[in-house]
Amino acid sequence: MRSIHAFGLGLLTFCLSVDISAAQKWPERAIKIVVGFPPGPTDIVSRPIAAKLSEALGQPVIIENRPGANGSIAAEQVMRADPDGYTLLVGTSGTHVTAVHLFKKLPYDPVKDFTPVIATVEPATCIVVNPKLPVNNIAELVAYAKANPGKLSYATPGVGSVFHLLGELFKQTTGTDIVHVAYKGIDPALTDLIAGHIPVAFTALSSAMPHVTAGNARILAVLEPQRFLRTPNVSSISETIPAFQKPLTWFGFLAPKATPAPVVQRLNTEIAKILAMPDIKTLLEDNSYTIIGGSPDNLQNLMVDGIARFGKIIDAAGIKPD
Repeated sequence: MRSIHAFGLGLLTFCLSVDISAAQKWPERAIKIVVGFPPGPTDIVSRPIAAKLSEALGQPVIIENRPGANGSIAAEQVMRADPDGYTLLVGTSGTHVTAVHLFKKLPYDPVKDFTPVIATVEPATCIVVNPKLPVNNIAELVAYAKANPGKLSYATPGVGSVFHLLGELFKQTTGTDIVHVAYKGIDPALTDLIAGHIPVAFTALSSAMPHVTAGNARILAVLEPQRFLRTPNVSSISETIPAFQKPLTWFGFLAPKATPAPVVQRLNTEIAKILAMPDIKTLLEDNSYTIIGGSPDNLQNLMVDGIARFGKIIDAAGIKPD
């Protein structure tokens, strides 16, 4: 027994020394960050961070956009990469939370197959309406919907999108009957809203603001528990409907499973420093993002919590996996 115990301690010491050695040498070459979407919101976050990370680490940090299957193609690519700290993924609450419930054959386990590095931001979301809809706030929207059951509709970028699920959560918490209309992206949805073809949309605050500024749409509330700091006059939905508790949606960095802990911690530390830089904070807040940060465990907890809470919304809405 003593010899087995000694062997176990020796093996643990060896593994720790290998990890420390890897971290001391890392990085010795370029780092690739895979983004599972076309250039857009995720790039607004990932590219500035990549540029700053390159400066901090003294190696090129390259962004590779590999869109497809709502980000799952990129996630699978990173899952299968060597766990050496040279391949990272920009994950989202779509790729690592809702996908668990929406895909029959998801090619990866979001929790078991990845090492969380850091949660970066939460995109601000909102309910926006056509100005001709006779409502000025959330209470009036609920009253109007209840007075017109099944006659009001809301637009989102697609079935199973976070915005669709938030629309279903709105219906579940208010007891309203509002018809979901799925579009192929938020731009055509907002185009129809502005034209008066659909009265309500659940969308990102950043997507809505140009139309609101132009007077073509009106925001009723943000969907986060607190008001967004750049739109302090726009109420949070929780001020009117406390039961509406939106699971936190996020962008974040993940690495393949078994990436050495010292490498993960170095990445976490450097990216946390970048998120705190005044120019990065301003850029992200200007684009309607709230900075999250925190430890790798924080991102792990966000995934586990989100999977449970979004799962309840999906089950209650009767949404089936494809």
